[in-house]
Amino acid sequence: MEWQDAEAPSLAELEQLADTAFRRLPAKFRALCEGIVIRVEDFPADEVLSELEAGPYDLLGLFTGIGLAQGGAAPETGMLPNTVHLYRRPILDYWAEHREALGNIVTHVLVHEIGHHFGLSDEDMERIEASAGA
Repeated sequence: MEWQDAEAPSLAELEQLADTAFRRLPAKFRALCEGIVIRVEDFPADEVLSELEAGPYDLLGLFTGIGLAQGGAAPETGMLPNTVHLYRRPILDYWAEHREALGNIVTHVLVHEIGHHFGLSDEDMERIEASAGA
């Protein structure tokens, strides 16, 4: 790779990477995720950072909505869908500081945030990641 011409992945490219990561997850797990929206944004919204008392690079991702662990199912009329937010700039910052493939980082964040929807344990999430090749 010619590093002098390399550019950081755009929002659209990271969204494509997230889509690929999602499709590599076990089919049974993906089927349970029906209705979850995956959004890639540069940073968390200021309100999110304030509510969580976090800095702009502290969150790699976030699940918003009512997860199955909290009794949520399909969204009711007027409710926003359950959403996994992936934050591009913090993910790229993490990638720059660690010796991990970007795809593995995206898969990890995606599984972790979806895991909040299901109320999964860390061990469960690790097994799902491993089955996806991350």
